[in-house]
Amino acid sequence: MELSQIGIFLTVANEKSFSRAAQKLMKTQPAISLAVQRLEAELGEKLLDRSLKDGTLTDAGKVVFEYAQKFDHLRRDMYNALTELRDKHTGKLTIGANESGALYLLNHIHEFRELYPKVKVEVRRSLSRNIPSEVASNSLDLGVVSYKSGDRTLQSLVIYNDAVAFIVHPAHPFAKCKQISIRDLGNETVIAHNIASPYRQLVLEAFQHHQVKLNMDIEMPTVETIKKMVQSKMGVAFVPRMCVQAEIAAGQLVEIPMRELRVARKIRLVYPAHRSLSHAAQAFLDVVKASHAG
Repeated sequence: MELSQIGIFLTVANEKSFSRAAQKLMKTQPAISLAVQRLEAELGEKLLDRSLKDGTLTDAGKVVFEYAQKFDHLRRDMYNALTELRDKHTGKLTIGANESGALYLLNHIHEFRELYPKVKVEVRRSLSRNIPSEVASNSLDLGVVSYKSGDRTLQSLVIYNDAVAFIVHPAHPFAKCKQISIRDLGNETVIAHNIASPYRQLVLEAFQHHQVKLNMDIEMPTVETIKKMVQSKMGVAFVPRMCVQAEIAAGQLVEIPMRELRVARKIRLVYPAHRSLSHAAQAFLDVVKASHAG
C-alpha cells in the first residue's frame, strides 16, 4: 500500500468526484481511478459505490476514510517536524475557530507573526462543538471555544472575557433606555443565530423561565448578517459583544443592558494536555500566555 494511493482516495472521498479530485491533484482522471482500483484490490474491498454518481462510500470505504484522515494528519506532522528541524522559525500553525471565535485571535496572531513571520497561520472555520475533539485527534493544533470542554486530554486558557450583548438600531424605542426587562421583548422580532451554542440555549431558557414569548421569526447563519439586519431595522438581536464593538462605537448599533439576562462568555484557547505540540503551536501558546501574564 502506497501513501500516494491513500492520499488520492482521501481526495476523491472529500471531493465526492473522480474528476474534481483529478483537477485538485493535477492528475488525469484515469490515473486517479487506477490508483483507487489498486488500493481496493490490495485491501480486497470496494471503497466507493460505483452505482451512484455522488462519491458515496461503502461501509469499508468509511473505515478506510477514517484511517486515511489519520494517515494524512501524521504525514502533515512529519513534514512540519522535518521543516522545524531545518529552521525553528518556520512551519505551519492550524487553529480551529467558529465565525466569532476567529475575532479573539487577531491581536495574538499579529504579535505571533511579528515574532515568527515565516510560520504559515491557518485559522480553519469549524463548528464550536467539534473543535475539542479535532484538537484531541490532532486534526487541529489549537482551538478557540466559548465553553469549558470536559475532555480530560485537553487543557484550556482563557484569552478573552466577553458577554452576550442585546443590540438594537439607534432609532429603536429601546435605544434611549438605560436598561430594559426581558418582558419588554414580547412583541419584538429577535433575529437569531441558527448555530447551536451554550449561549443561544441560555437566551432560550431565560425567555422560558420568565414566560415571555420569543419571536424568533428570523434565523441567520452568521453574526455579520444579523448585524446588517438589525441595522436595517428588521429586528433586535443577542450577539457576542466583541462582534459589535466597532458598530456600537460608531453609533450604528446600540447595546441595551437587560435586567434578567447578563451572560458572561469566557473565550478559551484549547490545547493538548499531554501530547507534545509542534514548535509553531507551542510558540503561539507561549505568546498568548505571555500576553495574559502581563
